[in-house]
Amino acid sequence: MKVQNISNIDQFFETIDKCKGKVELVTGEGDRLNLKSKLSQYVSMANIFSDGTIKELELVAYEPEDIDRLVNFMMNQ
Repeated sequence: MKVQNISNIDQFFETIDKCKGKVELVTGEGDRLNLKSKLSQYVSMANIFSDGTIKELELVAYEPEDIDRLVNFMMNQ
């Protein structure tokens, strides 16, 4: 799933942390980073945004309830 224009980074990672299953960030090279890992969160976000907003990310979530949680976050942010 592609997510766009994330302005509340803290709330985004709180949402990721609440997910039951694995949530991965797909990089431009096709690598997948586990966003439930704090180290991966810091490394990936340092490379993705510079103005406090994440323009676009591709995420993979494996649990249907996690997909719903992420979609709900995007609709309500």
